[in-house]
Amino acid sequence: MKKILLPTDFSDNAWNAIFTALKLYAEVTCTFYLLHAYEPQALNMLGRKGQQRLGIIYDSLSEYSKQELDKILLYLNKNHANPQHSFEIISKSETLEEAISEVILKKDIDLICMGTKGATGAKQVFMGSNTVKVLKKISTCAVLAVPDEYNFQSLKAVAFPTDFSKKYEKHQLALMTELASLWKTKIQVVHVAVEFELNDRQLINKELLKKRLAHLNVMFNNIEFETDVEHTLAKFMDNTQIEMMALIKYQHSFWEKIIGEPVVKKMTYHTKVPLLVLPE
Repeated sequence: MKKILLPTDFSDNAWNAIFTALKLYAEVTCTFYLLHAYEPQALNMLGRKGQQRLGIIYDSLSEYSKQELDKILLYLNKNHANPQHSFEIISKSETLEEAISEVILKKDIDLICMGTKGATGAKQVFMGSNTVKVLKKISTCAVLAVPDEYNFQSLKAVAFPTDFSKKYEKHQLALMTELASLWKTKIQVVHVAVEFELNDRQLINKELLKKRLAHLNVMFNNIEFETDVEHTLAKFMDNTQIEMMALIKYQHSFWEKIIGEPVVKKMTYHTKVPLLVLPE
């Protein structure tokens, strides 16, 4: 049984992530945990005086959180009844990152699915910064970041960018390979580079990846580096009708060292399709 955490701030963006998770795992036995975290630190803006007033505000935040979660639960049970799906609600007076960390440990979560809005305007102001905070804080659980207004219908193709510099463990690839098996998805392995001659270590890792994915429909692609990795991947995805991208969140990855480009963070800002970030 899959255990999936659905953080929500009750926005349309969060609802979209919930619906994506329900459709993605429609044929899988799942428990979905609906989490709302409200930060008590926000009350500090009112100062130390008036403790009674602060208490009233705190209680109202708690009540609002539980009421809205109850509404979601009622709606899902009424309109998205699935014998394979069950729901639990969790309300926590902590930062989102702290709340998620606790729930991951307590509930043994397999995947976090949350909404993220893309960059807007010339200054690229990121409206969904909570997603980046979670990606930065959470290192032991996969995260599926769903772009605002993305309408998930199927999973025919997944892009998996790599430079073959690291060994691929089974547990790292498990969520991606499970989804690919479930949806009969083609996995497009994408090697972005200036030149494609692999060293001995990369060749060994590439062969290992082939073995890990041998039971699936897989295609290996060499894509010439253009401007930056993000731009190169986006162009490839547009041309091949990719419906999800999967990345392993390596610390101090090859791309960041050589190009100075934090690929996972940038793709979270700009991706047009769901981004599955797999833990190292």
